[in-house]
Amino acid sequence: MHIIVCIKQVPDSAQIRVHPVTNTIMRQGVPTIINPYDLFALEAALALRDRFGGTVTVLTMGPPSAEDSLRKALTFGIDRAVLLTDRFFAGADTLATTYALAAAIRKIGETFGAPDIVFTGKQTIDGDTAQVGPGIAKRLGLLQLTYVAKINTLDLEAGTIEAERRSEGGVQVLQTRLPCLVTMLEASNEIRRGGMADALRAARAEIVKWSAQDAGVADIAKCGLRGSPTIVKRVFAPPPRAEKATMVDIAGQPPADALIAHIFQRAPKLEAELAALARGY
Repeated sequence: MHIIVCIKQVPDSAQIRVHPVTNTIMRQGVPTIINPYDLFALEAALALRDRFGGTVTVLTMGPPSAEDSLRKALTFGIDRAVLLTDRFFAGADTLATTYALAAAIRKIGETFGAPDIVFTGKQTIDGDTAQVGPGIAKRLGLLQLTYVAKINTLDLEAGTIEAERRSEGGVQVLQTRLPCLVTMLEASNEIRRGGMADALRAARAEIVKWSAQDAGVADIAKCGLRGSPTIVKRVFAPPPRAEKATMVDIAGQPPADALIAHIFQRAPKLEAELAALARGY
């Protein structure tokens, strides 16, 4: 079994700055980390490899400095790391990013074996679009499971995977065929601590580095800023909430009852609306 995990090196969200003219994130001088959501994808891939065997390849697109995040991923026990780096990729939006990553995944499949599963985090903390995972799946013609909280079963002989997906209406249990793409939800697992052997291996491991040409990118015009139709009109911080927290006196009542009574007191129409809704069911 071969699993590919796409990760992204992102600025530490506590120190992000936005350029006042270009409205793009200013990355110079800002500490970088592995996108936190991608850590759940890494652990999901490692857990499947530990159970069923095979190899895990981690892939990222970024500047040469993104090698640091790949080496960090290797310390967790990842088998192989691929860095897709080229000046043509600079300024890519999600459309251009998925174009380049899809080409790199095809190249990985040709070089190291076709992937059975491609994992990503549900989204990144810098873009927050949640579009890259589904975009890769669309370009590669892969079935996809998004917002996955738990992988229940994997049957390699039958070529199927079953997972629990969170949605607004609750939890969906879905089954699909392999190969597929899975985007992992936050808090779905806990990333392991790598051992000393993994840390030493990560320090001396050879990172596979591909340019656009190496990865087989067919059309450079679809990469980077030139291939990005997204235009950021304005970036701003939401204003702080003026309303202050309210102290609720439970006065010996159960906390839930006191809170509900307080909400109905502040919104008198809400109780009647909820009662009418309940009668409708």
